[in-house]
Amino acid sequence: MASRGKVSLITLGCGRNAVDSEELAARMEQGGWQLAGAQSAPGDSDVIVVNTCGFIESAKKASIETLVAASHSDAKVVAVGCAAERYGERLAAALPEVDAVLSFDDYPQISEQLDAVVSGVKPASHAPADRRRLLPISPIERPGKAAGATPGHGDGPGGADGAGGLGGSVFLRTRLSGGPLGNGPVAPLKLASGCDRRCSFCAIPSFRGAFVSRSPDELVAEAQWLADTGIRELVLVSENSTSYGKDFGDLLALEKLLPRLAATVERVRVSYLQPAEMRPSLIRAIAETPGVAPYFDLSFQHASGPVLRRMRRFGDRERFLDLLAQVRQCAPEAGARSNFIVGFPGETWDDYLEVEAFVREAALDAVGVFGYSDEEGTEAAGLPDKVEQSVIAERVSRLSAVAREAMAARAQRRIGSTVDVIVRTPGSGWAAHQAPSVDGQVRLTGAEGAEPGDLVRAQVTAADGIDLIARAGTD
Repeated sequence: MASRGKVSLITLGCGRNAVDSEELAARMEQGGWQLAGAQSAPGDSDVIVVNTCGFIESAKKASIETLVAASHSDAKVVAVGCAAERYGERLAAALPEVDAVLSFDDYPQISEQLDAVVSGVKPASHAPADRRRLLPISPIERPGKAAGATPGHGDGPGGADGAGGLGGSVFLRTRLSGGPLGNGPVAPLKLASGCDRRCSFCAIPSFRGAFVSRSPDELVAEAQWLADTGIRELVLVSENSTSYGKDFGDLLALEKLLPRLAATVERVRVSYLQPAEMRPSLIRAIAETPGVAPYFDLSFQHASGPVLRRMRRFGDRERFLDLLAQVRQCAPEAGARSNFIVGFPGETWDDYLEVEAFVREAALDAVGVFGYSDEEGTEAAGLPDKVEQSVIAERVSRLSAVAREAMAARAQRRIGSTVDVIVRTPGSGWAAHQAPSVDGQVRLTGAEGAEPGDLVRAQVTAADGIDLIARAGTD
């Protein structure tokens, strides 16, 4: 097939977007487009496709800045991804220098869309709509009912795979001739898309849609493909991994899937766990299944019961500490991380002190702290009793300092322990309690011959903040 042209693909945001980019890359490659290599200058391409993020204000700003920078080249510029889906024609009107703003539903015809853009046609941008309405309310009724494409599932109207529905596609990512787009021995594996929860601060369900799981057999096949390309760790990603399988009627589907995935690679890591949906069987599966990292990425968001209720979320400090105690009863050295939002509407000083006390007590390995900001279209944007920005900034600064101290103390307690490190670069890597590129790292000594992807058993000798220093071998 003659080449239609050369395309550069820039991916912003999370691991879910990274998987979506590989679907896009496979569709473009199959359609005759040549993918620019990682070392190529984007301006050398005919088209630059930017897979945007639309989660929070800083991510949206980064997406806009990337699109504007791309427009300074001679290449055509196409916006896809979450910001493009969420804002559609509004984004196109705000950025006339961008040649196309495409919806998720355009992914199956991405090659034809790029043809049009290169020929000088500016496709009409979509009017954003609530994508939750594309599927039945009841999860069990959803398989096969999609009215639009589900990114990262390789399906949708007119899809090149011919599946045309959910759960039946051979995922396009595995058709990439050069293997995964990312570098290094770790790769994301998308369990599901969308979310059924109604957190009052979050707009993601409205533009990502209702929750849809991928089939276990498809996931295992993709995991084996990734392993065959040299991947050593899989990071399972979704908007809510604890809901996996509910739409095909199996609430224990994740517990059954984990051993199958662990048989394909050195290590499997689960991310995006909802505390409200944690169950004893899932705790045990993550903590005790050989080859699964005993790592709990728990989305607490706050620790004050009243604030969490206004967030439309479960829990409080006591319940969350109890959940962590259950985890550590199964695996005392388990890793745990979470994110927290401070300054939510109505948050009092006493509410803030609850989350600060929780961070001090919880012994988390990694903590993210964010200041609340209104997100268009969310319930929280209309709530009264907004906290002043100066107060939010002060609380972010204070909680960040508390978190740094608590994380450093947790790292200190790991001195003397033995860790299994997957090498990323000579002299460094990550252990089971550390998510790659998100949490801390392990700096290795005595492992001069180790190559990226090697598994090195090492003894922790010191800590530097949240990072560990470890010597290869054990006494």
